[in-house]
Order: sequence, then C-alpha cells, then structure tokens
Amino acid sequence: MGERKVLNKYYPPDFDPAKIPRRKQPKNQQIKVRMMLPMSIRCGTCGTYIYKGTKFNSRKEDCIGETYLGIQIFRFYFKCTRCSAEITFKTDPQNSDYTVESGASRNFEPWREEDEVVDKEKRKREAEEMGDAMRALENRAMDSKQDMDILAALEEMRSMKSRHAGVSVDQMLEILKHSAHQKEGKTVAELDEEDEELIKSITFRNSKDYVKRIEDDDDDDDDNFGIPGQSSVTSKLE
Repeated sequence: MGERKVLNKYYPPDFDPAKIPRRKQPKNQQIKVRMMLPMSIRCGTCGTYIYKGTKFNSRKEDCIGETYLGIQIFRFYFKCTRCSAEITFKTDPQNSDYTVESGASRNFEPWREEDEVVDKEKRKREAEEMGDAMRALENRAMDSKQDMDILAALEEMRSMKSRHAGVSVDQMLEILKHSAHQKEGKTVAELDEEDEELIKSITFRNSKDYVKRIEDDDDDDDDNFGIPGQSSVTSKLE
C-alpha cells in the first residue's frame, strides 16, 4: 500500500502549466478569516458588550483608495454574538490600532486618552515652535534642564547604592544593635529623671518644708480657740 501514498506526482514530459485555465476572480474579493476581537466594543443594536479576545469568523476586504504611507487599510465584517447584527471595523496603521466603523461603539480606555493627550501636547508644541525661534530655544533649554535633573537624581541613586553595597550584613546588625542600645539607655535616663523630679515634689514629715494643718471642729471653733490642749498648729512662716 505504500505506492498509493506517495507525496510526489508524475508530470508527463509534454506538460505545459500555461495551458491550465485560470479562474477569474473579482478584484476586491472578500476573504473569510478567523480572528480575535482587538478591542472591547458595545453593540449598537442590542447593547451587548463584546470583550477583547473574543474569537469569531469575519470577512476581510481591502478599502479601495485608502492607504497610509503605502500601507493598505483593511475592513473586517463580523456579526454580534447575540443579535447577529453586522459590525465593521478598519485597521489604523497611523496609530497602530483599529477603528470601529459602524454597528458598534468602542468602550472607554483610559490609556488611550493619556496617549491622545500626549500626542496633542506634542503637536501643540511643534505648532508653537514652527514660527517662533525663541520659543523653540526656551523649550530646548527646559528639556536640557529636565535631563540634567534626571541625571543628577540617577547619580545620587547610584552613589547611595554604592554606599549600601559597601556595608555587610554583620555591620548592619552591629549598627542596629548599637542604635537600639543607645535608645534604651536614653529611655532609662529619662525615666530616672522623671522619678527624681517626682520624689523631689513629695514632702515628707521629717522635712523642713513639712506643714501640718490645723484640725478644727466647726461646732467648738469659738469656744476652744486659744485653749491649750484642744488643737495645735505647726507651720512654717515664709
């Protein structure tokens, strides 16, 4: 059975490929391709969200008369996964992206807005510098200053990294232990000072600043005042 499964075919000596009739095809024939959705969109008919990466069968064709720097722009047709409404989008070689043409709307993407803002600022700056040499000089001076600041920051980071690289693990542990011991000694000294101040603020009975209060009776205040043996007073006159 091996002779029936050969890969090569026999061509007779008088074979002429020019005599094979060629099939005439339309100039812009649509080609069926299977691809993944390059962006997240929302169907304009049923409102279904179709997310990026969804696989589907599509039809591809060339956009007649639409090119960018000699690059052909293609158009794709596919159907909604829910209502089968036709959606079309085109390639955008200028921005390396795709644009929705009809049948749906593209979802909001914050990174695209940031890129658009950057491009807008760039175009605005180029327009300002087009006819103003002083403005262009100022922009170049600001750019050079910004580059110098960035280089200075990088140099500082390199120096810091080199200093850290020269310190071993044992040295780091020794420094941490020393700092912890100093902090502990400082805390103990502060506590000792607070205790000393508290002790000094307390007045004991045998001290010279001790003051004994008069013990009086409200009822016998007038009768017993000045009578020895009823009440005693020991105070210090300042």
